Amino acid sequence: MDLPDTIPVFPLPGALLLPRARLPLHIFEPRYLAMVEDVMKTPERLIGMIQPYETPAGETRLHDIGCAGRLTAFSETEDGRYMITLAGISRFRVRRELDGFTPYRRCEIGWTGFERDRGAVESDPGMRRAPFLDLLGRFFEEQGLSTDWENLQEAEDELLINSLSMLCPFDCEERQALLEAPTLSERRETLVTLIEFALRGGSGEERMQ
Repeated sequence: MDLPDTIPVFPLPGALLLPRARLPLHIFEPRYLAMVEDVMKTPERLIGMIQPYETPAGETRLHDIGCAGRLTAFSETEDGRYMITLAGISRFRVRRELDGFTPYRRCEIGWTGFERDRGAVESDPGMRRAPFLDLLGRFFEEQGLSTDWENLQEAEDELLINSLSMLCPFDCEERQALLEAPTLSERRETLVTLIEFALRGGSGEERMQ
């Protein structure tokens, strides 16, 4: 796929997309309905998922790094909402936000530095699965969460780590840290750090210091 220099972005707090992962989305705001309709007319069908943040002055800004997903599934409800699925293609870096006539936000972006995202599935040779799953079990119990442990034990490294990064109840800045981890091993290390701090009762701000 030829990756474009300009894509629409969807600044959805807490929604994390990672390369080679899938993210289902429920679209109902008019501006994002228009975004989906426009994206479906393009050959790449890319939407950039990105975390917004608020400055001390109360302005909503975008983080520098997001992840682009290809629209791979689409359905429409009777009342006009869209149910879509994005397949993660690659992270990107925002160069600048573009002014224009679309009701949704668009950015000029760069793909350099994220070539790994478009390569083979990653593995994590340093992961010790039994201690990792033990830690995860304590976290899930603390959070009142349940999962299919048999499937987790059998999942490939990338699927396991990326799925947990996307699904665990972390705040926006923590999800951004998981997104920006350069390698799968570093993402797993970040994930472990976040879980350990949560089990010790640390706040989100403390975890990211």
